Amino acid sequence: MPTFPAPDGTLLAYHASGSGAPLICLPGGPMQDSVYLGDLGGIAAHRTLIRLDLRGTGASEAPEDPDSYRCDRLVEDVEALRVHLGLDSVDLLGHSAGANLAALYVTRYPERVARLVLLTPGTAAVGLETSGEERLAAARQAWREEEPWFGPAYAALEELAAGRGSAETFQAVAPFFHGTWDEAARERHADGHRRRNGEAAGVYASEGAFEPAATRAVFAEFDRPVLVVAGEGDANTPVPTATAYAELFPKAELAVLAGAGHFPWHDDAAGLVAAVDGFLAA
Repeated sequence: MPTFPAPDGTLLAYHASGSGAPLICLPGGPMQDSVYLGDLGGIAAHRTLIRLDLRGTGASEAPEDPDSYRCDRLVEDVEALRVHLGLDSVDLLGHSAGANLAALYVTRYPERVARLVLLTPGTAAVGLETSGEERLAAARQAWREEEPWFGPAYAALEELAAGRGSAETFQAVAPFFHGTWDEAARERHADGHRRRNGEAAGVYASEGAFEPAATRAVFAEFDRPVLVVAGEGDANTPVPTATAYAELFPKAELAVLAGAGHFPWHDDAAGLVAAVDGFLAA
């Protein structure tokens, strides 16, 4: 497995698979082992996926300084990967919380990003808020409403939307992160929690990590192509939130995948591959 040193000496690992020009992929979680991205539904048939294991996750070393888990400090790890790969500029994909890291990389190194893919993105880096009603509307999909789990999960989501609830309540809304809440989705959900660095996740978005106004200002001048991908039924990043995110850029397009949730390569792999490959090949 290839490795490279971060600026502070932490040894970081990445996974390369597929064929074609490289696409650097930043995982979400936050701070989850990048293995969950897999081949992104088949994008690896068109691009060489470079999946970075963020420090303290997957095969990457844990740093001596736990404060270096903060998202803005991880930017230099991404830059070190670009230098290690010998690339003048990169095509960059960030999924979920990994989109916050991608956003900060663009803020600091806009000239190094050729194309940007924000896949069901987290929005803390740009200060976008999602209303409770938007999350509830995303959850209310016809293909879900007859499922036996829908009633209890929707009641839990209503609690969260009203600003109430607990960690158990949050776990109860897990079906609304997935297009289909079948046995495979339940196993993926459980595995994701096992492969997440909880300590690092607690630091990732801590005070000082984000300066939304500064990031938005860079985005307003960013003249490279951007693709924002949303899942029709994703209660984490509903379509209105993804739409507002795309509107922050002068050259962004939005792709909404029908029947998909927060991990659309499991729900509409063909649609995701067509959207991302078509965008990157343009």
